[in-house]
Amino acid sequence: IDLEHFLLPDRITLPLLAIGLGVNAANGFTDFTSAVIGAAAGYGALWIVFHGFRIVTGKEGMGHGDFKLLAGLGAWLGWKMVPIVLFFAAIMGLIYAFFLIVSKKMGKDSLIPFAPFLSLAGWILMFYGERIMDGYINSVI
Repeated sequence: IDLEHFLLPDRITLPLLAIGLGVNAANGFTDFTSAVIGAAAGYGALWIVFHGFRIVTGKEGMGHGDFKLLAGLGAWLGWKMVPIVLFFAAIMGLIYAFFLIVSKKMGKDSLIPFAPFLSLAGWILMFYGERIMDGYINSVI
């Protein structure tokens, strides 16, 4: 939906958030406290980016649906995965934009939907997040 309409309906993002909290309340992927903090951190992180960008440029850089989507991913994956979801999504989005700019299919002021990259990063981390975290920690230590 975001690819075509630059819109993320609440009827998709809010159930994602609620079900993520419910699954983790019933001993799902992470503990419930981490899920609640993850939801707040996901929403808050993009809220801060949105308002910072708006203050600096006078423009809105993303929609509120992205906040809610990252809140939902934080509810499913827990707070520790929120920065990693953002990092992966940003890298994928930058690579996508680079290829669009190089191929002249997009100009510097063109809009790119962020939800597909958030979603893909969320799926990757749902299945491989622990292995990625363990690999990173083991390579740093």
